[in-house]
Amino acid sequence: MVNIGIIGVGLVGSELISQLSAHISQNGTPTFKVIALMNSTKQLLSNSSYSSLTLSSWKNDLSAKGTTSNLNSFINYLSEAPTPSIVIDNTSSQEIADSYPLFIEKGLHIVTPNKKAFSSDLKLYREIREKAAEKRRFIYHESTVGAGLPVLSTLTDLIRTKDKIIKIEGIFSGTLSYIFNEFSKLDGEKKNFSEIVKIARENGYTEPDPRDDLNGLDVARKVVILSRLTGKHLSLDTLPVENIVPESLRTLDSATEFMASLTQYDEYFQKLNTTANNDQQVLRYIGVIDPIGDKSEVKLVSLSSSHPFAALKGSDNIISFTTERFPSPLIIQGAGAGAAVTAFGIFSDLFKISDRTLF
Repeated sequence: MVNIGIIGVGLVGSELISQLSAHISQNGTPTFKVIALMNSTKQLLSNSSYSSLTLSSWKNDLSAKGTTSNLNSFINYLSEAPTPSIVIDNTSSQEIADSYPLFIEKGLHIVTPNKKAFSSDLKLYREIREKAAEKRRFIYHESTVGAGLPVLSTLTDLIRTKDKIIKIEGIFSGTLSYIFNEFSKLDGEKKNFSEIVKIARENGYTEPDPRDDLNGLDVARKVVILSRLTGKHLSLDTLPVENIVPESLRTLDSATEFMASLTQYDEYFQKLNTTANNDQQVLRYIGVIDPIGDKSEVKLVSLSSSHPFAALKGSDNIISFTTERFPSPLIIQGAGAGAAVTAFGIFSDLFKISDRTLF
């Protein structure tokens, strides 16, 4: 049985625990047992025999019995378990990502949706990969791109089977997918850009400050992750990224100020949309990975109404792989955001590790 330690028990972490609990209750011989939990203030460790925590009461137990969070003691506890242990990092913390080499050194496998370790400093990325190879430990991060969609695993399979990757393109942000699917269409009700951003924010599709979505950084991180998997060591500081936050609104003190001021730019965005629509095109915010040349980028583009990306609905993601074997692109499409599908992606990675360590 594989031991699990979970760092971050918010929306995604809570959903993952629910999925793990269902798996454990439905299997006579469960594959996993959760022995450690941590949030930003408290941690809950099992006993010296490493028995499973009671998942039906984990929230109350963490609150009532938890001790002050301490990453070192948490990792040491997992590393001393007699059977394989996986640490799951559900945070977006750079500090925790910086500790991945230590986790590996301690003998732990890693599963995470945290994009920071794989898209930030190239030195850290290389250290993680080299340390994992040296210690023969597994790191899976499927849910860093596309949540539960099989994006990274598909790319990995294409590379391992020696296909030649020519280009990868995608709508990688559920937030920006929703905004432009609603704003830029050839028929149906037309709304102002600011109104759609407001609706997206009220429905929880955006970050508390929508500028954190509209600046393109989240998409850029995903482009860097995919690019590095192809062997192209791209960095955030060299990747061209189109920030669609109007320049005068970037330095406003609060999200409230930003939302109030965004209406001033409705005419600007409407002109962009009208120009596209007049040519039977729609606006979409995409990421491009160019493994061969130097044309990787993140930008707002106009696409023909017949393009697969133009027909996207809701907040779905879509990713296309153009390769030597797939000159007509291989396309993956579906929900690319949300706690349930992100937790599913994490859970799937857990099985990939258990299959390689137990059998």
